Amino acid sequence: QVQVAESGGGVVQSGGSLTLSCVASGNIYNIYAMGWYRQAPGKQRELVARAFSDGSTNYLDSVKGRFTVSRDNAKNTVSLQMNSLRPEDTAVYICNVDMRDSDFQWRDYWGQGTQVTVSS
Repeated sequence: QVQVAESGGGVVQSGGSLTLSCVASGNIYNIYAMGWYRQAPGKQRELVARAFSDGSTNYLDSVKGRFTVSRDNAKNTVSLQMNSLRPEDTAVYICNVDMRDSDFQWRDYWGQGTQVTVSS
């Protein structure tokens, strides 16, 4: 009933930039937060950045100053501008949507993930 579509992953050299985009569609009443998680092979999934309905944001410490999360509430989109990428940023990046549907039920949806590879 809710679809989460990600795009923008790819391969970039260390120090380069990528922008990830995510669009949520379907039975959405409102979205409390949209954000990005990542998971590298053999490592735990971690929150990278999250944008809340009040405009506030959270960032993983290691990406502060390098990544910027932006949310468009009207379009149900979130983007992640990633600058100064490092090899340790290599991971599958997954869009997360924390929302209420039209029945005011809290829902948590995830995208399929998009691969980001940063070469040294």
